[in-house]
Amino acid sequence: MKITDVEVRCYAWPRPVPISNGKYTYTDVTFTPVLIHTDEGITGVGWTGGTAAGRPGAIAEALVGHFKTALVGSDPFTYRRLWDAMWEPKIVGRRGMSTQVISALDVALWDLIGKATGRSIHHLLGGYRDRIPAYIAGGYYEEGKGLRELAQEMEENLELGARAVKMKVGAVPIPEDIERVRVVREAIGPDISLLVDANNAYTAYQAIDFARRVEEFDVFWFEEPVAPDDYRGHARVAAATSIPVATGENEYTRYGFRDLIEHDGAAILNTDAQIVGGITEFMNVAALAAAHDLAIAPHGAQEIHIHLVAAVQGGLILEYYRETIDPLRGRLFTPKLTLDDTGQVAVPDAPGLGIEIDFALLAEHRVA
Repeated sequence: MKITDVEVRCYAWPRPVPISNGKYTYTDVTFTPVLIHTDEGITGVGWTGGTAAGRPGAIAEALVGHFKTALVGSDPFTYRRLWDAMWEPKIVGRRGMSTQVISALDVALWDLIGKATGRSIHHLLGGYRDRIPAYIAGGYYEEGKGLRELAQEMEENLELGARAVKMKVGAVPIPEDIERVRVVREAIGPDISLLVDANNAYTAYQAIDFARRVEEFDVFWFEEPVAPDDYRGHARVAAATSIPVATGENEYTRYGFRDLIEHDGAAILNTDAQIVGGITEFMNVAALAAAHDLAIAPHGAQEIHIHLVAAVQGGLILEYYRETIDPLRGRLFTPKLTLDDTGQVAVPDAPGLGIEIDFALLAEHRVA
C-alpha cells in the first residue's frame, strides 16, 4: 500500500452564542480535515481546528502542502518514519500550527491503518478497557448566562447520564467564581465529580488563593491553573492545595511533557493528540506517564480520544462535549458517542476511528 495524495478541506461556521473561558472568547467553529488517500482506495481522516488570520485553514493548507512531499509514495504503516520525516523543527517550528497539522496527518495515518487492517485504533493500541468514564465539559461564560442558567446546564448534564462535569473559571474576580463553583456543587449534589478549568488565566499566587478557597467544594481537579510554560508555577500550585492539578492540553511533544513531569507540575496529564503530535506522540507521552504513575485524561475531540484513553492503563476519564458547545457536533460524526446511565462511553469497534464525517452536511460551510 502506498500513499497517493493528501487532501485538506476547510470549513467554518458561527456559534449561536459566543462562549468564553478564563482567557479566550470563541465566536466561530473551524474544522479542517485532512484526508490521506492510497492506491488501494482506502482513505484515512484526521482533522485540526486551527484558524488563520483572514481565512480559516490557510496556514493548515500551506503546511499540508509542505508535509505532503514526505508522505506521498510512502507506506502508511511506517508511521514512525513518517512522523520523523515531518518533524523538522528548524524549518517548520516546534509548536503551534505546524505541530497541530502533523497531529492531524498522524491521526489520519492511524485511521487509515485501522481501516486497512479491519481493526479499531483502540485495539491496535492495546485495548485496555472497552468503556471509559466521561465528564461533560461546559460551564462557559456566555452573555445572559447567570448562576441560575449555569445550574440548569449542569442539571441537564446529569439528565444525560453524566457522573462528572467541568466548568470554567478565571474570567471574573475570584469571589464571583467561588460563588459559581458553590452554585454548581449545590446543583449537582455531593456524589458527582466537579472539575474546574482556568485555561491558564491565573498567576501562581492567584491560582493558589482560588484553589484553597474552593477545596471545601470537593473539586476533582484544577485544570490549567497557570500559563502552559510556567512549570514552576504549576508545581507551586500543586504543592499548595489538596486538589489535583491537571494540565497539558497546550503542551507539545514528548519533550514538553518530559519537562512538565520533571517539575512535578501535574498529577493528571490532559494530553491532546490533536496538539501534541498525533496518536504516535500521544503514546510516547502515555509511556512517560506510565513510568511516573501519572494518569492520562485527554483534552479535546471525544471521537479521537475515546480510543486513546481507553487503550492505556493510566487512562482516567474522557472529555465529552455536548451540542450546546457546537450545534453541528451532534450531526457531524456518525455514529454519535453517547453516555450510558453510569456516565461511561463505549469505545467504537469499527475499523480506524470507527466514525464517518458527514461532508454533505458540511458542504455549505466550506471555505476552501
